[in-house]
Amino acid sequence: MARNILKLGALEAQKTAFLLCDIQETFRPHVKHFGEVVKVANKMVAAAKVFNIPVYVSEQYPKGLGHTTKDINISDAALVYEKTKFSMYTPELQEKLKKDVPNLSSVILFGIEAHVCIEQTVIDLLNEDINVHVLADGVSSRSLMDRGLALQRMQSLGCFITTSENVLFKLLRDKNHPAFKDISKLNKRFQSIGCFVGTSENVLFKLLRDKNNPAFKEISKLNLKPTPDEFGMSS
Repeated sequence: MARNILKLGALEAQKTAFLLCDIQETFRPHVKHFGEVVKVANKMVAAAKVFNIPVYVSEQYPKGLGHTTKDINISDAALVYEKTKFSMYTPELQEKLKKDVPNLSSVILFGIEAHVCIEQTVIDLLNEDINVHVLADGVSSRSLMDRGLALQRMQSLGCFITTSENVLFKLLRDKNHPAFKDISKLNKRFQSIGCFVGTSENVLFKLLRDKNNPAFKEISKLNLKPTPDEFGMSS
């Protein structure tokens, strides 16, 4: 008997919701690569319109921490709501999801912080047997160590750790999908600069193994990182 394809990471637009977690302007100076998270959020909000997928936006204690950054247009969001609970999965969100997506099977999650609100949202959603896809290029924390370890923990819990482009192509499934050209344009427009630690650099140094490897200098040149100013934030 074939397994449930959605449990294997496939996606169906009519059974999917996008969750944008706490991308508030107050956090910009403190969260690593905040600008990259904003870029991915804009990409997903735009894609949501193409696929007709609802977007739900949480704001952590906005009275003290302010609202979602104006760099993201959330005017078409299905719900923008306040919370003090770290998890996004509040009674208000649960009720709205039941009305908007009665056959909800999968959630695409992005925002901040990875090791707090994102992770606790994942736990609550998985507990409800909802498939969760966390965008590795769309989540961050004040500490990259916290971010990296959170991604590991969430994956061990049964969450899909993925990227925005991967998710969008899973929603397309076929080059002949009517939205193919629109999504391809979004992927080019919001192309990631790969600023997060622990991806290609980690692999390349594993291949080197030793500083005395003849390729060490060449690989070190390839691993030159963008300066903090390119992200509009302090290091």
